[in-house]
Amino acid sequence: MAQILEYKCPCCSGIIEFDSATQMMKCPYCDTTFDPAALMEMDASLNEQQPDQMQWDTPQESFTDEEVSGMNVYSCKSCGGEIITDATTGATHCPFCGNPVVLTGAFSGALKPDVIIPFKLSKEDAKAALKKHMSGKKLLPRLFTKDSHLDEIKGVYVPFWLYGADVDAQFNFHATRTRMWRSGNREFTEITHFRLDRQGGLSFDDVPVDGSTKMDDTMMESIEPFDMREAVPFQTAYLSGYYADKYDVDATASIDRANQRIKNSTTEAFTATALGYGTVTPQGSSIQVHNGKAKYAMYPVWLLTTSYQGKNYQFAMNGQTGKIVGDMPVDKNLYWKWHLIYTAIAAGISWLVLYFFLL
Repeated sequence: MAQILEYKCPCCSGIIEFDSATQMMKCPYCDTTFDPAALMEMDASLNEQQPDQMQWDTPQESFTDEEVSGMNVYSCKSCGGEIITDATTGATHCPFCGNPVVLTGAFSGALKPDVIIPFKLSKEDAKAALKKHMSGKKLLPRLFTKDSHLDEIKGVYVPFWLYGADVDAQFNFHATRTRMWRSGNREFTEITHFRLDRQGGLSFDDVPVDGSTKMDDTMMESIEPFDMREAVPFQTAYLSGYYADKYDVDATASIDRANQRIKNSTTEAFTATALGYGTVTPQGSSIQVHNGKAKYAMYPVWLLTTSYQGKNYQFAMNGQTGKIVGDMPVDKNLYWKWHLIYTAIAAGISWLVLYFFLL
């Protein structure tokens, strides 16, 4: 079973956390700060540790194997309260005393991440970003910003697989050029068709794929990119004060998604080389991937949940760059009002263009 790790301040015994503002470990009680690198000895055993496997036969009714595999129970070292987690939780908070805890076994041995991007933005930054995100939305109900309630906000380290590979590709495209002219009262259109062939090579580094089924893949991709130049070797100290999940979709199961992202990017890159045409449509391709490799990373994400008129709305913010996305309600009356306005404007412009063209 994984063990609970709490980083305690040697000055006052308070629980220290990673502070995104200073990029240091900080005690919230006496304000003493520590370099995360100084805590590396506490992580040294992670490479060798393996999760314990212990089974007991008792006469009492037991949990089923399915139930046991999805639940872990720990005892908080600060207050003795029980912390119940699922199988993928790597860092959390005690529900009784609120102290941050790291479950070291979740990241030991083969499950230890290679790199982590520490949080750069704080909870207050996330709140401010959400407020800014809501402002200026013309179709947002006017009472949403005022009456919606921020129910939860938490910083989560999300597991990602990062793929790197060399790609050799061949493409053929169908392209067109259109020329229009007018002679007297007659209008002429000439469309010329082309076949384009392209071939070459690309290299990809750190193509990210979300490794957690708890996180919406589309939402996670929408808050990209993350700057890997700020990634550092994994240390559990960075998890203190945040939530963290280990992956439940392994690197092999994530390859299909990585291949699709690489294929999409390769297609866009080769299409961009076809300049000077009105339309460019891929007709066929051959993409060969070589030297593929994957590494395990933890990315910082702020998750914010609001409620409005009995419905929950979730937002995700990149904890490094501040990019935020999420769904919001639409005022149907405002939607139809603006729809009619834009339709009327578009119709007016069309009539003006037609009028001057026929002069």
